[in-house]
Amino acid sequence: MKNLKKVAIFLGLIFLSLVAFYFIKQPSYSIKTEGTLYVVNKVSKSVVVFDLFEGKQIKELPIEIEPHEATTLTNPNRVIVTNYGTPAAGGKSITVINADTNTIEKTISIGESSSPHGIISLPQSNKVAVVTDIGNHLSIINVETGVLEKQISTQQELSHLLVHHPTKPIIYVANINSGSVSVIDVELDSVVKIISFKTKAEGIDITKDGSELWVTNIEENIISVINTETYKITNRIDTGKEPLRLKFSIDGNYCLVSNSGDGTISVYDSKTKKQVTNISIPGKKNIVEKVLYRTPRPVGILMHPNGLYAFVSNFTASRVEVIDMQNFTIVSSIKVGKMPDGLAFVN
Repeated sequence: MKNLKKVAIFLGLIFLSLVAFYFIKQPSYSIKTEGTLYVVNKVSKSVVVFDLFEGKQIKELPIEIEPHEATTLTNPNRVIVTNYGTPAAGGKSITVINADTNTIEKTISIGESSSPHGIISLPQSNKVAVVTDIGNHLSIINVETGVLEKQISTQQELSHLLVHHPTKPIIYVANINSGSVSVIDVELDSVVKIISFKTKAEGIDITKDGSELWVTNIEENIISVINTETYKITNRIDTGKEPLRLKFSIDGNYCLVSNSGDGTISVYDSKTKKQVTNISIPGKKNIVEKVLYRTPRPVGILMHPNGLYAFVSNFTASRVEVIDMQNFTIVSSIKVGKMPDGLAFVN
């Protein structure tokens, strides 16, 4: 009996120690930098607004339909969120947030397509481009007027993410189920090329000079590098497990990849195509780390315009990790809502 009591006391002390350590290891924000971060939380159905200088949450805005991704517009400052919905009930709109007052300004219909996911701002003032998982359209929307100006079929399945060429009227769309990229001329309103891969394509970004398109193939665990003039694949770069997103640094010298299955962020030299380092997010080493930090699942990546920091949404841990772009280490974490995904920045 005495032995059982000793064991119970011992286990109780371990439990209390773990609980105490857990609270000590909660996300800690320790940097000061300009601007406001907007974090889209899927399960919470909300957008957390976080002051990056003061290091505190300003507001959490509820979104009626489950949101996924976000982008920003200026003059006036707005954050535009895709209302994705659920597999049972796909959304058919985007939400416009006034970033000066942090209030919801309006919602805009995306027409017949549903489950809008990827969104980017366009060079033309007050316009965004949105792609849909169901319907598979590229939609051009005037946020100021609330008008859906055009819809162009991607001609592929599960059109998920997109990027704009820096100097040409070309948008590249990554299509998961088709394992392809649709090259769309938004002046001609047509697909000019389909770039096909062996497996699913998801993460997508373009080099600063527009010469290369980098696309993650999430089943092969590689990055396909594509010449934007010839549309030929010039390199295949190994990644970690399930590379969901990638993003180039502000200076264009590096590319960060979120390996969702590994709980890591790989950093590559954009010129040599070689891996510079691999950043491990706490939560994978052992059962104690898993309990304290939760098993990490990095997804969205956003670069701070000053080039000093990168923000990575840690999907399963309800936090955003802050990476110092000078030494590629995690220097802070931000507690947010459940299942953070898309990220946006307003200066």
